[in-house]
Amino acid sequence: MGLNAVALSLAGVGYLVVLFLIAHAADHGRLPERWVDNPWTYTLSLGVYATSWSYYGSVGFAQDSGFLFLTIYLGVTLAFVLSPVLLAPMLRLTREYQLTSLADVFAFRYRSQGAGVLVTLFMLIGTLPYIALQIRALTESMRALTDEAPSDVIAIGFCIVLTLFAILFGARHISPRDKHRGLVVAIAFESLVKLIALLAVGAAALFGVFGGVDGLNDWLRANPEATRALYEPVREGPWGTLLFLAFAAAFLLPRQFHMAFTENFDPRHLRTAGWAFPLFLLVLNLAIPVILWGGQALALDMPASYFGLGISIANGPGWLPMLAFIGGVSAASAMVIVTTLALSSMSLNNLLLPANYPDPEMNLYRWLLLGRRVLIAVIILAGYGFYTLLEQNQGLVQLGLISFVAVAQFVPGTIGLLYWRRATRWGFIWGLLGGISVWLATLILPLLQSSGVLRVAFDVNAWQVASGLERWEFATFSSLAVNGLLFVVVTLLTRQTPIERDAAHACCSESFLPLAGVVALQSPQQFREGLAMTLGWETANKEVEQALRDLGMSTYERRPSELRRLRERIERNLSGLIGPQMAHMIINHRLRLDHQAKTALADSMRYVEEQLEASRTQLQGMTAELDNLRRLHRQILQDLPLAVCATDPGGSVVMWNNVMESLSGLRSRKAAGVPLEDLPEPWGGLLAGFARAPDSHMYRLELTVGGQRRWFNLHKAAYADPGLAREATASPGLVMLIEDLTDLENLEAELAHSDRLASIGRLAAGVAHEIGNPVTGIASLAQNLRHETDDQVLRQSVEDIIEQTRRISGILRTLTGFSRGGRHLHRRETFPLREAIEESIRLVQLTQQGRDIHFDADCAPEISLSGDRQQLTQVLVNLLTNAGDASRAGDRVALMARVATGQAVIEVMDRGEGIPADLQQTVFEPFYTTKPTGRGTGLGLSLAHKIVA
Repeated sequence: MGLNAVALSLAGVGYLVVLFLIAHAADHGRLPERWVDNPWTYTLSLGVYATSWSYYGSVGFAQDSGFLFLTIYLGVTLAFVLSPVLLAPMLRLTREYQLTSLADVFAFRYRSQGAGVLVTLFMLIGTLPYIALQIRALTESMRALTDEAPSDVIAIGFCIVLTLFAILFGARHISPRDKHRGLVVAIAFESLVKLIALLAVGAAALFGVFGGVDGLNDWLRANPEATRALYEPVREGPWGTLLFLAFAAAFLLPRQFHMAFTENFDPRHLRTAGWAFPLFLLVLNLAIPVILWGGQALALDMPASYFGLGISIANGPGWLPMLAFIGGVSAASAMVIVTTLALSSMSLNNLLLPANYPDPEMNLYRWLLLGRRVLIAVIILAGYGFYTLLEQNQGLVQLGLISFVAVAQFVPGTIGLLYWRRATRWGFIWGLLGGISVWLATLILPLLQSSGVLRVAFDVNAWQVASGLERWEFATFSSLAVNGLLFVVVTLLTRQTPIERDAAHACCSESFLPLAGVVALQSPQQFREGLAMTLGWETANKEVEQALRDLGMSTYERRPSELRRLRERIERNLSGLIGPQMAHMIINHRLRLDHQAKTALADSMRYVEEQLEASRTQLQGMTAELDNLRRLHRQILQDLPLAVCATDPGGSVVMWNNVMESLSGLRSRKAAGVPLEDLPEPWGGLLAGFARAPDSHMYRLELTVGGQRRWFNLHKAAYADPGLAREATASPGLVMLIEDLTDLENLEAELAHSDRLASIGRLAAGVAHEIGNPVTGIASLAQNLRHETDDQVLRQSVEDIIEQTRRISGILRTLTGFSRGGRHLHRRETFPLREAIEESIRLVQLTQQGRDIHFDADCAPEISLSGDRQQLTQVLVNLLTNAGDASRAGDRVALMARVATGQAVIEVMDRGEGIPADLQQTVFEPFYTTKPTGRGTGLGLSLAHKIVA
């Protein structure tokens, strides 16, 4: 029973329209984000590996080679099992340096435009047979379903529709930052469709042809040759060769590289795909033997590759043939779309741009987008052209394996890319040229000869027969042997350039080396102006702005270290836009480096620290121990309860720890690399001045921070830069410790106030006595005034009353001034020292002990001090009180003041017993006293010492 070709064509077009709608919905946020950015969606998108070869050709491969057909999937499983050491490093490299294709990766690693051109051309030649395979599979499947030869119109129409899809949903963005979310979801949907379709056909074979598992077992017992046909080739077939080819194809085929690396949303998804994708391939292949046996049981008159279509027509429900056809369309369309996208990006960066770079007056983004779309159409058209050249009986598996052997030629270069830093560009190029030559001679020439396109006298089959190897073994072994031998020999005979060494270090491991050199330009604006001469003003402005956003930098950035990072970021962004070699050439030409300028220690340390913190490399052995020690030391410095600021010999900040961040409000990220003078005030002036000061310590420095007064102790020490330690002229760096005394100062102020209040308590009795006498006198004079009539006596009484009130006011004023507390009331003033001494003596004489002691003051009236009068009064009161406490009734205490070398020297002498020698070191400690309980607080001498200090 045949189907109508028109209906099949409309169904195929309708299916592709559904893909358009799915991709459109994902691109415009109409699908849930958890569906789009999902490890399972990513895993299914990798199912683009399963093309028409898998969907149709696997059954034919199983008929010819038995269980060897599984090698094509076991090799992929092996590649994903090795994901941590193979795929993950490649993903890191492509994401970090924004490399969008395998050609870009090799051009970056070997720093060679020629390498990029060679890889691109060979990838085009090696992939065109595979694109032709997809077109052929579609036309042959229509032939199998309709019993009529499909016209070329169907093939060309299929190519046109796929071109439109690739342009609309695969070539919408230029920058690799913008992933094609709709494309990824659409390809994941296609993988699901072909899985369902193939399992449905397998179910039709199992239950429709054999009537179930028991019927299948009965048929196999009756036809033992069917089972033997699957096992016999295994003993003699090229197991190793096919496993190796599939292993290489798992990540080197253009479509696999594009979906696995370029369109990866989240590196963590690769961990899920490491086991989920092999599981997907296992489920996909469960139906292959059943379909083969079903076709043999039905004795279908068609190639084994299309047994699935024949079974769906003969023993399936009415909708199954259409589903089987849609599954084939899905397998073919996914491969063509993704492959042409990958090849167009590769060709644009490595062929079109180097040959015809657009004028800066043109909009580079539009030019690149147009170029990519034209290349998509050209590549699909070239695939169609290759399809028309092939002989019609060429098997699907043969075409697929030709492409697999082609991509296997990149394995030696990939080893050099990831694991051999010594590998050179010339070794890679000559090795690849040798492998390509053997590939052409052993596979392409026989293919063209059998298709009648080319006639040559050279017979490669004789060489194969003489080797005793099977065709694919011979082609693979000979091409890779020549490739690898030339790669190694030429590498050993040539030397790497400096830029090759830098790229090799970046590719072979996570780079922890600091960026060398200093950018000659001094601002992002100058970056724009320099790039505009090559990229055009609009593109240059957008790229600089994007790089600034990526790094969280300000457009006013001037630090050399940050400008060096900005230059690096712009180059990486341009690598994704125009390819690594073009980006490298433009950046080196327009944003030149001064390689003679030494990178600051601050920049080197910060860069290495950031790379180590962000690194996912698992360090081992001594390296891991050293890294743990580094982290411990850095954490100790970061969490130290003192503020730490370290500078390099040039005076730029190297370390700015957590307490320093808290004090200054300036993040370590913003402070690193900044010269001390350029730090925000008051820190710039404070630290820069202290760095220049000859003293290594500064005590009780008062500073206004955020509108509040704070007090600090500053300490510094010099250290030698390890990189310059052996140079005689090397200048040292500095480590500065900032000790915040604000809380201590506030506490001491409160303690001083408490001591004054305690002193007032001791003065209370004396105050009552001193005020009581004049009050009594005033009361007596007031009573006498009632009966007094003599005017002279009245005037004298009034004067006496006024004098007594002045005495009371003086006592109260002295007490009020002495009792005031709080550092915020302190002020600096110039005052006569004698007045402060007399006030202190009056206060002490108010106490019971003070009234029995004679205080003699010897101070010249002209001696004046500049300072805090209240604090000096407190010091004198404490000293005189202690002297009085140490004296007996009737003793004299002498207080003498004199001027010596511009300073006032005050001495207090009493006739007490003195302080024992063993206690003289502790009398200034807070709360220590030799007085009986209740006679003192132990704060007097301590506070006096602090105030004077």
